[in-house]
Amino acid sequence: MHLNWTFLHIFLLDLARGAALKPRIDNGLAKTPPMGWNSYNHYACSPNETIVKSNAKALVDLGLDKLGYRYVTIDCGWTIPDRVNGSLTWNETNFPSGFPAVGEYIHDLDLLFGVYEDAGIKSCQTDIEQAGSLYHEAQDAALFASWKIDALKYDNCFSDEATGYPNVNYAPSTSPKLRFANMTKALAAEERAVLFQICEWGIDFPALWAPALGNTWRIGNDIIPAWRAIWRTLNQAVPHTSFAAPGQWPDLDMLEVGNDVLTIPEEQTHFSLWAILKSPLVIGAALKDEWTSINKDSLTILANQDVIGFNQDSLGKSADLKRRWTEEQYEVWSGPLSNGRIVAAVINWADNARELTLNLPDIGLQYAGQVKDIWADKVVKDVKTSITSTVESHGVMLLELQDTVAAGLYRSQEFASVKGNTYTFESIYANTTSDKHEIIVQSENTSKKTSLKIKSSMDDKIRSISIPASRNSVSSKLALQTGANNTVHIESSIPIKAIQIKSPQGEYYPCTNFDPSGSSKLETCDSGFCKPTGSKLSYLDSSNKASIAIQATVPNTSQSSSTFKYVEIDFTNNDIAFSTSWDLGSNSRNITIAVNDEHPVRLEVPLSGKHSELFGPGKGWWDTSTLGVLVGGWKNGTNVVVVGNESGDDVVQSYGADFVGLRVFD
Repeated sequence: MHLNWTFLHIFLLDLARGAALKPRIDNGLAKTPPMGWNSYNHYACSPNETIVKSNAKALVDLGLDKLGYRYVTIDCGWTIPDRVNGSLTWNETNFPSGFPAVGEYIHDLDLLFGVYEDAGIKSCQTDIEQAGSLYHEAQDAALFASWKIDALKYDNCFSDEATGYPNVNYAPSTSPKLRFANMTKALAAEERAVLFQICEWGIDFPALWAPALGNTWRIGNDIIPAWRAIWRTLNQAVPHTSFAAPGQWPDLDMLEVGNDVLTIPEEQTHFSLWAILKSPLVIGAALKDEWTSINKDSLTILANQDVIGFNQDSLGKSADLKRRWTEEQYEVWSGPLSNGRIVAAVINWADNARELTLNLPDIGLQYAGQVKDIWADKVVKDVKTSITSTVESHGVMLLELQDTVAAGLYRSQEFASVKGNTYTFESIYANTTSDKHEIIVQSENTSKKTSLKIKSSMDDKIRSISIPASRNSVSSKLALQTGANNTVHIESSIPIKAIQIKSPQGEYYPCTNFDPSGSSKLETCDSGFCKPTGSKLSYLDSSNKASIAIQATVPNTSQSSSTFKYVEIDFTNNDIAFSTSWDLGSNSRNITIAVNDEHPVRLEVPLSGKHSELFGPGKGWWDTSTLGVLVGGWKNGTNVVVVGNESGDDVVQSYGADFVGLRVFD
């Protein structure tokens, strides 16, 4: 068999003429992420009619269908090795009533019927062979339409002719895109709208092309029944989140909730992050069969209407990774919801329960009139600057924030107490220790010139500021300490409405200003990449580093023996865990920063690549991402800053992420 060059030629001509395939959003499906049940995670490639019917009925009996779980998809193992009279057919031993009858049973439950197939000559397998759809796309799409399917999960095994049709090929000779486009065109030719789920394992960074072909795309390799798969998947999801939108959703793979492989806090984390990243929510557990019923705690997680509501929110925006504290083992994700709400998740990666604090400025807020702590099942009112909660080992603090105020704005009604002419503002946040913060005082209009006196809890100095007549705001520099516990005192004869705090912007230091040592290497990227520097330092490790001398200031009133400054690191990482995903592959690399020979601060960064590791510009290693970290050891004057990968003995990859530059908020 050979590739259908006639169709390929026509397809490419259509693209050149501007008659490209319509975006799959035009099929009217997946306005919110799809929800349902799939046979694979629990039953592997061994589904049968009894199993499918029993679990489909359980969706209804347990009330999950009313919550949105409506797609029932039969994964691999339903078909046979060879076509019959040229057509796919079902395994009659496992599906004695036939696939159309199973579909009818599912439809009679007011559910939706999903089928699995493959873009190769055979479908992915364990110990059985099954026919694939390569070269039969139009025929199979017509067959599926006659069966009245509602969804097609389309896999990517045995598909690369140039390399001999290997089962799993993580380095194909060409992009898998055109094979999926063949099925897209075939489905579009049928009158029945079908949810098309592209499953090419994130090989060719499908976020760039899959939205035009299908409703969902898998971001990476299969989830495995282990806690470490959550870390690996989230690291790979980071560059995909900006592509989520109605009709097009990044697929983090099916849920392991209910399969008794994760603890309940781990299941809550798994479900929460899949939901707020707008992944399809597809149950992979046995809900009900001859041997198994889902446990009550897992069912409660799957049925949590708040979390489902975050996933199905009409705004259709994914949460993003905001901050990560590698050595402290926690991180923050957050994103917008409809009606001005915000969702935030603080993940506890540590092996012990502990109190964790979310500083609201890390998610762009300063105040929230109401915060709902989903898994703790409590509501907190009038939250200023930060909120703290106990988080179980591997658990998550999942919050819905309402009636919010943007970061940096401290209204008197929430943050100030007044005694005589003195306003005391508390819970003032600073991301860095510096005397270069700017305070803007917003007051009532004054008909004549007046003055203010301002003092922070970090600074003994009292700053006197004149307010000209007919003005209602004035600014000054202010010294603040890193953290959320600063206090600002303002003595004023006129009412103060609010204060605004702006962090110093500091200075940017591109990698081209660093001095590399050993085998670390400065590389130039193509125009428009490795932003904002245009270059990057590669091959950094514990011995081969890069250093620079940076001038900084430390307030004389610093109350800490080690002054911390906020540093934003621009990096690139496209070390994708394809074949290693079954084991310790994590989609992450370390980068460390040490100041003046202090202990290096380690940041384990996720993927930044937004292009294919195989075919994209720079193979995805030219795409920059940014994360912030607090670094101690700063002093007045010259500071020696060293970037490398000085990590512990548990490092899987000795090379660090590639370094583009950093900004010191001084």
